[in-house]
Amino acid sequence: MIHQYKLNGYNIVLDVYSGSVHVVDEVAYDIISMFEQKSEDEIVSAILEKYKDSPDVTEAEVRECIGDIAELKAQKKLFTTDPYASLAFDLKSKSNVIKALCLHVAHTCNLNCSYCFASQGKYKGERALMSLDVGKRALDFLIENSGTRTNLEVDFFGGEPLMNWDVVKDIVRYGRELEKTTGKHFRFTLTTNGVLVDDDVIEFSNREMHNVVMSIDGRREVHDFYRKDYAGNGSYDRIIPKFQKFAKSRGDTGYYVRGTYTHRNVDFTNDLFHLADLGFTQLSMEPVVCAPTDPEALTEEDFPKLCEQYEILAKEMIRRKKEGKEITFYHYMIDLSHGPCIYKRISGCGSGTEYMAVTPWGDLYPCHQFVGDEKYLMGNIWDGVKNEAVRDEFKKCNVYSRRECDDCWARLYCSGGCAANAYHATGKITGTYEYGCRLFRKRMECAIMMKVAEAQDK
Repeated sequence: MIHQYKLNGYNIVLDVYSGSVHVVDEVAYDIISMFEQKSEDEIVSAILEKYKDSPDVTEAEVRECIGDIAELKAQKKLFTTDPYASLAFDLKSKSNVIKALCLHVAHTCNLNCSYCFASQGKYKGERALMSLDVGKRALDFLIENSGTRTNLEVDFFGGEPLMNWDVVKDIVRYGRELEKTTGKHFRFTLTTNGVLVDDDVIEFSNREMHNVVMSIDGRREVHDFYRKDYAGNGSYDRIIPKFQKFAKSRGDTGYYVRGTYTHRNVDFTNDLFHLADLGFTQLSMEPVVCAPTDPEALTEEDFPKLCEQYEILAKEMIRRKKEGKEITFYHYMIDLSHGPCIYKRISGCGSGTEYMAVTPWGDLYPCHQFVGDEKYLMGNIWDGVKNEAVRDEFKKCNVYSRRECDDCWARLYCSGGCAANAYHATGKITGTYEYGCRLFRKRMECAIMMKVAEAQDK
């Protein structure tokens, strides 16, 4: 399978299964598009007819180009077949190892964001804070179920985890003690809206948190429209100075500023560039996922505008890098030389198998976006996974279990997409959130183009 597209002056050909990326001229681009459907003579005839006003395009050169393409196919760099389908359902089926937990230390929040998927941190339930005993048991549970894995990941999530900050610190300290006797190593991360960030949060996080996710939606008018407190006041002016100090203190690395764009700010690059101009270099901006009837929902009319925005972002990032003002965008981070292993490419994030969410009272769910849906309650941190039907359902959840992905060129970059988004869009975790898929493909085209531009400049 190949994917061809034109962007920013480049003719790009991606060979899906080998991962090879080719930048070609117009003639080669056209020949490749016909290579598997037409004979050599038919291709020569079609090319000579199309370029009849171009004296440089001769029959000899066209046949030479066809030969070069045939050689690339022989080298398995073009038109390669899928070697992974037979592996897909075995990769996840033989292991119950858990490597990561998302600890919901606070099912409450000090902001009242209108688009919050977690119902202002309550997850459609009651407000609650995780106790230290539950937090300790969660780490014990993770170690007990981690098999031979050494590196384990724990995310502190909410709601707003800083509303339970003392317990967060004590859980981390407990984890560091466990490391001394178990041979395991914890990588802790924190997601916060910034309202309660102070020097203690900054100093402790810089010492103990592998990564910090800072929630900002961009320009003041965009951020404050959504991210208000319960008195109706925006939070922009309170959090920006704190996050600027936080990011700087981390050496401008080991953090992400993460925003959400909606129908209201389809021009989201203005939010990203605003954040970049404030000094933030590690950026992420996610499309809102909500009911189609929600006024914030992205519409079909928004789609071409969003595609244009992703192109604007990619070109601006190239320009800024040349000027020594590089910024990183989470969704444009791809490695064309190595990248994720084939297990990861097929299986995705590992939700419901390798990764689970823990509620304040110790219940287990496949990930944070399933919390509160009793159908997906998997068990608890004392008794382990009891709802094996759910775990088995997620074990079978991979890019090959989604029939809509069969002909998608981006399938080994997205691994089939987010199971939660698929569930909320289609009612099943092996469905596909079609709008999100189209956005993802556009992001990948831009990300690959940026790698091409980088290689061409060397």
